[in-house]
Amino acid sequence: MYAVVGCSECSNLWILEGRSETSKCPRCGARKAYEKRKKFVETDDAAHARDVRASMLANRQGEGEAFAKLDSFAELEIDVADGVVDETEYLEEAGLDADEIEAAGDRDPRGPTRRGSKQEIVKRALEALEQPTEDEIVAYAGERGVSTEYVRKALEKLTRRGVVSESRGRYRLL
Repeated sequence: MYAVVGCSECSNLWILEGRSETSKCPRCGARKAYEKRKKFVETDDAAHARDVRASMLANRQGEGEAFAKLDSFAELEIDVADGVVDETEYLEEAGLDADEIEAAGDRDPRGPTRRGSKQEIVKRALEALEQPTEDEIVAYAGERGVSTEYVRKALEKLTRRGVVSESRGRYRLL
């Protein structure tokens, strides 16, 4: 059993399932005995109760005519099968090409992303490349948004601190 009930305190409308001794308004928290609640409709059909409540809410807002043009909840649920609109259908209804959007998600227009500090990127270049030259390190870091000037200064500082060694134009982490 479903009942569309109203709150005498705040005028909220909601649907009660079953018949408990008391009910509490979900909006203001006013508690009343089930028998004292104003019941606008009692039905065995949950969809019918939702339709009645929705109609009452629409009429309160002056949208009764617009609501009358809509399908019932049961018919709307059938239209969207499991209650969820498919992502592809949603995008296409919005006038977008779902395949193009999917392909765009697979690429980053900025190229490889910069992760970590600039110094960490320089160190990763030294780890990833086997005996790299300064130009190879500059290219690796440049793809990740680190400037040539920074790479050269960082290599010089790392070499002075003994973190990196340079021999015949080739670098390696120590």
